[in-house]
Amino acid sequence: MMKMPALRNEEHPSAFEPSMMLMNVCLSFLGAIIGLQIITTLGVTPNTSIIGVLIALIISRIPFSAFLKFRNIHRQNLAQTAISSATFGAANSLMLPVAIPFILGRVDLVWPMLIGATLGMSIDMCMLYWLFDSKAFPGKAAWPAGIAAAEAIKAGDKGGKQAMLLVWGILGGIVGSFFKIPMSALGITMIANMWAMLMFAIGLLLRGYSIAWFGIDLNAMYVPHGFMIGAGLVAGVQILMIFLRKHKTSDENTQPADETPYTRDDNSVKVSIIRGFVLYILAGCILALLSGLYTEMSMGMLVFWIMFAAFACIMAEFIIGLSAMHSGWFPAFATTLIFLIIGTLLGFPPVALALLVGFVASGGPAFADGGFDFRSGWILRGMGKNPEFEVMGRYHQFISAFVGFGVGAITVALSHDMYFSQNLFPPVAKVFVTTIMAGVDPSIIRNLLLWAVPGAILQAVGGSSRQMGIMMSTGLLIVSPAAGLTVIAGLIVRLLVIKIKGEDAMIPVTVMAAGCIAGDALYGFFNSLLKVGLKK
Repeated sequence: MMKMPALRNEEHPSAFEPSMMLMNVCLSFLGAIIGLQIITTLGVTPNTSIIGVLIALIISRIPFSAFLKFRNIHRQNLAQTAISSATFGAANSLMLPVAIPFILGRVDLVWPMLIGATLGMSIDMCMLYWLFDSKAFPGKAAWPAGIAAAEAIKAGDKGGKQAMLLVWGILGGIVGSFFKIPMSALGITMIANMWAMLMFAIGLLLRGYSIAWFGIDLNAMYVPHGFMIGAGLVAGVQILMIFLRKHKTSDENTQPADETPYTRDDNSVKVSIIRGFVLYILAGCILALLSGLYTEMSMGMLVFWIMFAAFACIMAEFIIGLSAMHSGWFPAFATTLIFLIIGTLLGFPPVALALLVGFVASGGPAFADGGFDFRSGWILRGMGKNPEFEVMGRYHQFISAFVGFGVGAITVALSHDMYFSQNLFPPVAKVFVTTIMAGVDPSIIRNLLLWAVPGAILQAVGGSSRQMGIMMSTGLLIVSPAAGLTVIAGLIVRLLVIKIKGEDAMIPVTVMAAGCIAGDALYGFFNSLLKVGLKK
């Protein structure tokens, strides 16, 4: 669906180069500050991948020899990875978790939560690194925001017709976003699996119009949450089944000649899932020790809390990762809320619930955002045609991401008091604390179990390639009927283009779609900065 860039024979640039490291640190600090400022004032986190690309492109055009090396597309990819990791890491994975115990009145738990969240975020990124480009999370899957960043880098490098298509797409994305049209949804529809996007649209429309059409508030009945629980559990089983099959026929093990091989085989990924689960258990133990949680519960309940927290982290990253991979949207808040509700029903005390929510919330966004960045690199490195070069490049992206995480963690550690003293918190943190203090009506469990059944059935019917249950659940958890209508319109256009012009006609459409996603991200970023400025 996309023109493949020429393969490079040179060694992949190293994230450890002094100039590259300095660039990544500076961009990461910028991204962390932007992320913290916007999440505490507006409650959202902008996608800074495109901003990182633009900054790298601008710096590469500065007429000094020290900056010329940044014309290399792989260095730009490393810079993009660092700034996006710092933005999401500082805001979603760290600031949100540490705000929860503070709002709860347990200031003494802020630092233990920061350490626990940093561990959770780091393990989550390691899990992505081990799982990316496997059967469960293929490099060739959509990961739409990653395509947008890669196309922007390619356009800056080569120019030509592809660049013009991207520019027109960006302009369309900006103009459409100005008029409140969800242009990212339109762009994603042209790239992602059509069945997945159809289910996503149905979920969006049902959530948006259920009261008007049926006189029913799906959210009040916890239909989306139950649906996601069922779909998420089946999705987890599907992922595990891919790697736990012991007997396969030769046909099942043979890929077509023109099929790009995965760089993560089934056995290594199976080991990685087990390793990740063990790491989450160890991180949970550290969090329980540092926070004094062992004084709040019996030994049996504490062990159960640690095991449940590890399970919740794994399931949350699978759910969020699959949603992001197919649609570019990921219901991080709703997914964390599901495990908060389950934890409440299991009888965990408020302090344990606060730490559980912060621990689970620290991971998912890192998995999704990191997936977008790895997808960008996968495209720029030749779409997996050179496995050795691909693995090497992904390793240096992994290092760049941890530079971003490190800078983000330091920034949060040094600045969270400043924000909290001004009563600036991520709004979602207040929702979590309110839910913890209010408790959950036991009757809710009936609705969760009831609606988990159709979610599980739809996920099982769609299979691991379409993720229909996950995608419909994602739509049900998001209030954006306009996005649902946009996706339906996009699917109709996509089908007409394929029917009239053929599959090849989708190549330029895909480039313009990437531009729409980038334009929407740019508009959202600068619009958020403007709103922050006006608030001051």
